[in-house]
Amino acid sequence: MKIRNRVATGAVASVLMLGSAAALTAAAPASAATRPQIKNDLTCTTNSDGRRGTADCTNNTNRTIGFRVTVVCGWWPDQTGPWRTLNPGARDHSEATCDGGTGVGSVGWEEG
Repeated sequence: MKIRNRVATGAVASVLMLGSAAALTAAAPASAATRPQIKNDLTCTTNSDGRRGTADCTNNTNRTIGFRVTVVCGWWPDQTGPWRTLNPGARDHSEATCDGGTGVGSVGWEEG
């Protein structure tokens, strides 16, 4: 009798959790539709030679924007490059090097 009660209680808890997950999933698209669209202020391309990551960016706005490269290094602390300031329409690059570990895992950029 005790085993049946535990199984039944576990089944009810599982159904409740699945029902909650379904409710959250159903609500997600509605809230996503109300979020503002992200505007691309910079057009950037990233590159890696295995140890060094580079972000080459162009400013698409009529205001000055700063950016820097962010490099994820395998088995080594992640690195960031120097901040670069771009005037409207200008282009520049920032780079960072993984000095050890297994090299570059991914390259991105950060605006600021």
